[in-house]
Amino acid sequence: MRPVLVYTLLRIVLFLVTAGLLFLLGLQNLFWLIVVSFLVSGVVSYVVLSKWRDAMSSRLTNKIDRPKPNDG
Repeated sequence: MRPVLVYTLLRIVLFLVTAGLLFLLGLQNLFWLIVVSFLVSGVVSYVVLSKWRDAMSSRLTNKIDRPKPNDG
């Protein structure tokens, strides 16, 4: 699978799991649930998803640095 897609899906899943756990722990105000879930899942993803983030970064860098064919 493409690294960008995998990383994005893992970030979404991590956010949803975090939001679910925080909701079960009693954080039921929607605004604060979203804010805290975003912050917590961001910190966790920095550590847990580093392998996939590096793969995504490498893929994007290779795509950007690839020479473009001449139009003529």
